[in-house]
Amino acid sequence: MAEAYIVETARLAGGRRNGALKDWHPADMGAEVINALVDRSGIDPAAIDDVIVGCVTQAGEQAFAFGRNCVLASKLPQSVPAVTIDRQCGSSQQSVQFAAQAVMSGTQDVVIAMGVESMTRVPMFTNLSFHMKAGLGEGPFSDRIGERYGTKDFSQFKGAEMIARKHGFNRGDLDAFALESHRRALAATEAGAFDREIVPVSIEGGMHTRDEGIRADASLEGIGSVKLLEEGGMISAANASQICDGAAGVLVVSEAALKKHNLTPVARIVNLTVTGGDPVIMLEEPIPATFRALERAGMKIDDIDLYEVNEAFAPVPMAWLKELNADPAKLNVNGGAISLGHPLGASGAKLMTTLVHALQARGKKYGLQTMCEGGGIANVTILEAL
Repeated sequence: MAEAYIVETARLAGGRRNGALKDWHPADMGAEVINALVDRSGIDPAAIDDVIVGCVTQAGEQAFAFGRNCVLASKLPQSVPAVTIDRQCGSSQQSVQFAAQAVMSGTQDVVIAMGVESMTRVPMFTNLSFHMKAGLGEGPFSDRIGERYGTKDFSQFKGAEMIARKHGFNRGDLDAFALESHRRALAATEAGAFDREIVPVSIEGGMHTRDEGIRADASLEGIGSVKLLEEGGMISAANASQICDGAAGVLVVSEAALKKHNLTPVARIVNLTVTGGDPVIMLEEPIPATFRALERAGMKIDDIDLYEVNEAFAPVPMAWLKELNADPAKLNVNGGAISLGHPLGASGAKLMTTLVHALQARGKKYGLQTMCEGGGIANVTILEAL
């Protein structure tokens, strides 16, 4: 089978809700990433076959062929098509997988896979809540679904609590994990680990080049003082991912494109896996998905040098570590969504950007990325750094 290669990655520094990126239209954020991928790679913009854009809340400014609008706001010629996809939090990881599949099938040679989410300007769930307030429809879960699962209350927050209890974690465990996320992100930022991957953008008062969510003064006491999301629970805003504005992208090409356009690959895509599981506990699927990906790749967890497991909620990567018997020193080495933010549809490409750069910086070979996703789905991608 033909190979798929990553030749360039880029992301915006995360913006907190109503923070640094609040004045940026999401299509323009996407355009900045597209332009950076083109400029950094030196690819002819007209050579791009397609742009696949992950976005979860496709409403308001992220509606009406949003992926195409990112292209129209960029320096790409209008001849370049685009599509918008939603696999919930894994949307832009799926963008990468679709791009790789297109390249590996031989139907396309140069594809931009990316994601964008402005959680300030298009708040989470507004593509549902506005309809419900207007009295339109009954919501996304039909009676058939309710009968099958005994509920229509599919909640990521309840799923996170269920995972924490199932795997024997307490709030102190979750808070300690959250603190380590901030410590790693701060250390990475101060060491310049993100400098190469971040695309600077202009904001009021200067340039936005640093992830806003990192708390340099984070402490167990401070994290532990944050109100729980439900009485008697363990999940708080401090041990869950931060609401975030952001965009990220990856340029995926064929071997023929490498030669034709004189491109240098930074990674080879080794395995693409996506699985579905229990939609009630919802967020546990990265565990069986990783086992399947490793089996299909003929690898063991010890063969992987670095892992990126999205920190949607602290118990998700914690349970993954426990069940995979994985090395915590290899997990989210530069912090994760608890400290850096989780811009929903952009997070998959964001994590992949960080994973590629972290592998290169450490001289490591194999990286694995996985995301928990709404509906009980999970993507896993295994990369080989070149």
